[in-house]
Amino acid sequence: MLDKQKVKVAISPLTWSNDQRPAIGENIPFEQCISEMALTGYVGTELGRKFPADPVILKNMLDLRGLQVCNAWFSSFLTTNDYKEAEKYFIEKRDFLYALGAKVVGVCEQGLAVQDFPDINIFEEKPVFTDKQWDRMAEGLNKLGRLAAEKGMCVAFHHHMSTGVQTMDEIDRLMEMTDPNLVNLLYDTGHLAVADVDCLEVLEKYIHRIKHVHLKDIRKDRFEQAKKEGYSFLDCVDEGVFTVPGDGMIDFKPLFDVLDKNDYEGWIVVEAEQYPEKANPFVYAKMAREYIHEVAGI
Repeated sequence: MLDKQKVKVAISPLTWSNDQRPAIGENIPFEQCISEMALTGYVGTELGRKFPADPVILKNMLDLRGLQVCNAWFSSFLTTNDYKEAEKYFIEKRDFLYALGAKVVGVCEQGLAVQDFPDINIFEEKPVFTDKQWDRMAEGLNKLGRLAAEKGMCVAFHHHMSTGVQTMDEIDRLMEMTDPNLVNLLYDTGHLAVADVDCLEVLEKYIHRIKHVHLKDIRKDRFEQAKKEGYSFLDCVDEGVFTVPGDGMIDFKPLFDVLDKNDYEGWIVVEAEQYPEKANPFVYAKMAREYIHEVAGI
């Protein structure tokens, strides 16, 4: 059982609305989203597009509900754009998160990424970086890691479908090329499963560099259909490939056991890109929270 004094449970606002697809959950107010998070037993959230841009206003609204921001997505383009551009926007995101008490910046390399393209088969048409692009990314990530450390924060790199870092070999290469004191891993069960990567293997191999955890489940029948028909990432969202822990094909018990055995300290975050009209956010948030309590003991 995980230690509730060391591990906190959050949920992503993606359950209520989608940053890539603004029409998804457009009718759900921000206040409803965070209130339902609190009502279903979560103590944290990541940032979403509907969140107030003023950290003071946002913190007050979250404090009223016993919630804390634990992380936010940051898109880097280190493989394709000038580093200085990434640095400028990273510092803005870092300082915003710091004002909210967050310790992690979740960085995902978006150079050449194809998850926003509706006609790209994510199982066969993923981007592949050149050696030079790998060097640029690793060097840039180390620099961003130093900037995070200035505020007592850390960079956690988000491996992600439709990007140049999604396979086991690519995750290994990223870990080998970056400084373990500066660059950590954001571990996402759903993205590993869809990439046909063994979730347990990655967790055991890199447990000491994992500083943030995303819990996403996969519906087996929808996943098999996605592979058969060559879905895009957006198709996967539209067709319900992703769901919350306990509602899909992933066995989370061994994963929780590894986290417990290695004294993991930090956040675990429920994240499932779904249509609210198809999967009621309150119902699914509650389902996931009860599952985590039952299986992980927190």
